[in-house]
Amino acid sequence: MSKYVYPAIFTPEENEVYSIRFPDVEGCYTCGDNLADGIEMAEDALALVIYGLEKDGKQIPEATPLDDIHLNKGEFISYIACDTMEYRKMYNNKAIKKTLTIPEWLNEAAAAKNINFSQVLQDALKEKLNVG
Repeated sequence: MSKYVYPAIFTPEENEVYSIRFPDVEGCYTCGDNLADGIEMAEDALALVIYGLEKDGKQIPEATPLDDIHLNKGEFISYIACDTMEYRKMYNNKAIKKTLTIPEWLNEAAAAKNINFSQVLQDALKEKLNVG
């Protein structure tokens, strides 16, 4: 799964700044210069932490129902969504060299047509995995 939704607790600070924490996701905190910035920063922080859990093979926590979350005075909750596949595409785009084996005749035919093997493989993998 690469799409997640968690409740985030927004705490207003001075000068329209917000501190944001995710009670269900250990170590997931951020802040924003205003509400819009806070939401954007929260999406990024959530994607980073959940992506790390996925990459390390750790269990992804369940989201707590809103009614079970205690708020302090002035705080409010908003759901924040993230897509770890989109996060991977943006921040983990390092090229990896792979060795592959194809029949010689296929290699010659593709080379004669100036086909870019890397691009064809990328396109085929994206189609096979249903990722854009």
